[in-house]
Amino acid sequence: QVQLVESGGGSVQAGGDLRLSCAASGGTFSNYAMAWFRQAPGKEREFVAAINRLGVTSYYAESVKGRFAISRDNAKNTVYLQMNRLKPEDTAVYNCAGALNGVLGLKLGRTYDSWGQGTQVTISS
Repeated sequence: QVQLVESGGGSVQAGGDLRLSCAASGGTFSNYAMAWFRQAPGKEREFVAAINRLGVTSYYAESVKGRFAISRDNAKNTVYLQMNRLKPEDTAVYNCAGALNGVLGLKLGRTYDSWGQGTQVTISS
């Protein structure tokens, strides 16, 4: 399994932007579909965005569509989540996840076999 380490979280005011990064090691990154999930206090983990192995196709939760953008750089073994026009309801721990040879079910947590530790994102109103 690939090891994943997130960075880039922090505290910003509503309307601000953040860019999360997730660095992968210990595996062939381009063999992994990648995703971001988040979990707010007292809530279930939810899907945020996913991207296929080549970075050609991406998927988004309705709540972030048009505000967030997922991308990947296979040469740098890194996946990114650009988050714009942040809202207080975006406050959560954000985890990146990898699915070896993943193609289907990329919005489902059970598809992924590698997970990072998470990075906190806090949006104040």
